[in-house]
Amino acid sequence: MMFPSPSAARRMICLLLAGLSLAGCRLEDLTPQQIGMIASSVQTIGKAARPVSDEEEYYIGRAVAAQLTATYPLYRNKRLTEYLNLVGQTLALHTEQPTTFGGYHFAVLDTPEINAFACPGGTVLITRGMIASVKNEDELAAVLAHELGHVIHRDGIAAIQSSRWSQALLIIGSQAAREFSSKDTAQLVSLFQGSIDDVVKTLVVNGYGRDQEKKADLAALGYLAAAGYDPQGLVGYLDRLQEAGRGSKGGILATHPGTDERLENVREAGAVSVDRSGFPRRSKRFADMVP
Repeated sequence: MMFPSPSAARRMICLLLAGLSLAGCRLEDLTPQQIGMIASSVQTIGKAARPVSDEEEYYIGRAVAAQLTATYPLYRNKRLTEYLNLVGQTLALHTEQPTTFGGYHFAVLDTPEINAFACPGGTVLITRGMIASVKNEDELAAVLAHELGHVIHRDGIAAIQSSRWSQALLIIGSQAAREFSSKDTAQLVSLFQGSIDDVVKTLVVNGYGRDQEKKADLAALGYLAAAGYDPQGLVGYLDRLQEAGRGSKGGILATHPGTDERLENVREAGAVSVDRSGFPRRSKRFADMVP
């Protein structure tokens, strides 16, 4: 997400002061009320330039997850959900951001579609179809590790239009908005819903950009190796998708870049040597847990 830069904020302040100058005002002629108004405006502009906080990201992510589960209901399988969280939480502990404001949560969506979604703040949703398509725990971990990469890189938050977020902050930060009139409240609700829609549209329809997907794949390789999984789980899964002709349909199969390009990027990153002695045990656990 692009935010107003400090230089942009300074330009806005200069324009404000220039406006006073053009109106024939000098600083020494300003009344205490006018000085207070300028100070308030400067403070508001400063607030509008700040990024989304961790707490705000958490609540945006919850709303995104709620919207996705309204379309794809949750798969009610407690044992599978607990297993998914075991794998996901293990991976999260081996990332550069092992905790988030509201914690990481993993759940299964009851749809045969093959997809996975990284909601801002740490909620990762994976479809029943995606779980059915992976052949072992290392490949399942590869899918989750890729989505964790998107969460940690804040790719979902980046989908929110900067103008929408800046406008919301201006309302929240303005002196008048502290009273939250019905008009302000309605506008904030609209801006918040628009922000949620921006993220959902990116997750479901547009997919992430090439650079975002590449960085998530490369981050996933590191998370997998650190957690003791074979990074080749990501390579093998992408390879099978390509061979089956099912690649590039959004989420982890995003069209930007296509599966062949993602495979090339991952292979160029080089294979990491890992101890594969635990692979049979993990594969048995996967077979026992996945229906």
